[in-house]
Amino acid sequence: MSEVQDLMSSLPDDKIDMIAATSVLQQQAGDIRQNKPNWSSYMQSQMISQEDFACVGSLDKDKKSQSQYLQDNPSQCAKTFLNLLAHVSKDQTIQYILVMIDDLLQEDRTRVQIFHDYANRHKESVWAPFLNLLNRQDGFIVNMASRVVGKLACWGQELMPKSDLHFYLQWLKDQLTVANNEYIQSVGRCLQMMLRVDEYRFAFVTVDGISTLISILSSRVNFQVQYQLVFCLWVLTFNPLLAEKMNKFNVIPILADILSDSAKEKVTRIILAVFRNMIEKPEDLQVAKEHCIAMVQCKVMKQLQILEQRRFDDEDISADLEFLIEKLQNSVQDLSSFDEYATEIKSARLEWSPVHKSAKFWRENAQRLNEKNYELLRILVHLLETSKDPLVLSVASYDIGEYVRHYPRGKHVIEQLGGKQLVMQLLAHEDPNVRYEALLAVQKLMVHNWEYLGKQLEKDNEKAPQSGATISGKA
Repeated sequence: MSEVQDLMSSLPDDKIDMIAATSVLQQQAGDIRQNKPNWSSYMQSQMISQEDFACVGSLDKDKKSQSQYLQDNPSQCAKTFLNLLAHVSKDQTIQYILVMIDDLLQEDRTRVQIFHDYANRHKESVWAPFLNLLNRQDGFIVNMASRVVGKLACWGQELMPKSDLHFYLQWLKDQLTVANNEYIQSVGRCLQMMLRVDEYRFAFVTVDGISTLISILSSRVNFQVQYQLVFCLWVLTFNPLLAEKMNKFNVIPILADILSDSAKEKVTRIILAVFRNMIEKPEDLQVAKEHCIAMVQCKVMKQLQILEQRRFDDEDISADLEFLIEKLQNSVQDLSSFDEYATEIKSARLEWSPVHKSAKFWRENAQRLNEKNYELLRILVHLLETSKDPLVLSVASYDIGEYVRHYPRGKHVIEQLGGKQLVMQLLAHEDPNVRYEALLAVQKLMVHNWEYLGKQLEKDNEKAPQSGATISGKA
């Protein structure tokens, strides 16, 4: 059992929020339980065998009788359920069968092995009957089948085969993006189960799962879905490699925004837990340091100090707050101006922070923008191409101009990266501040006489719009 599975087995159900009596799926399941099918009519019409009729009749009784029958006839139970799913087509009956299976598994998770053992003995796929149901039109059938698949995948001794796993995770990911999906909590719950298993985590990454989680979290979703999707990020960060890669998906800025806006304690708790893992789990200490700096850049420290003034009954929150505040304070003390600059660029949230307007910074660090195959320059150029924020476009244009101004081969590099053309396109931007910064950057890209340009820049700064975008004209 993995570290996270060990941890979660000790948590009460309300803490990990896996039981959702109020979800749409559970509400509908309650209604379906009240409408027992007429099994006799199925047998009389020879749609099911006498053997299957006797079995389902025994299972569809009180809990005590059901439990005893399961214990005495495990193989027959699996056979009957799979036969019913194969030979019954009526939606209402399929719904009822799936609820029966889910209830049996929920009551005792070791019962998943009944299905695995039967499938192995008969050289059949335990997954196919349920995965095929994901193609049905009925929303309840589809999502209850998904719930059963998740339990079979996570509670048994056998892992899901790669092809089936890829299909299932892709399906879950796609369901998250369905507009107004009333079953989104059920989809989230399946992912919460699946991502507890370390072997399934990388498969989720390969279907672009993390990007999807972040995309949904950056839109408006209710706090329950927020909690579930952040929970998914949390269990992913128990893998050190994934904890190291996590902020490449812009996780920290998005979670920082949610943390500042959320009034729900459980959402606060799970975000703090993600942040802690992103510092604690990476084996590369430099990555952990970068995560700390990114949190500082995204104003997490301020939010932590606000939270510190509140009283929480949950000891985990207090412990995580103490850990994060200490780590972030230490990172601020070690923070160089270039670290601060690089973190801001990588966050894609550019603003007129002091480092941009420091002539000393550019003299000392312009050449460092060439590091890691021009990583920071590539980000700046990408922002020029994709950002809709006038502030981001203004600052990015300014920085490209300063790089060209202070690095001898800067013009050639920017041209090779496609930055020159993008800056020139911004000369026609609707925002006057963007046009102004683009014009200055173009001047720097074109002019060779820096002494002359320096004097011109000083004059231009006196006429600049009130954007905070003043530029030192000293070469």
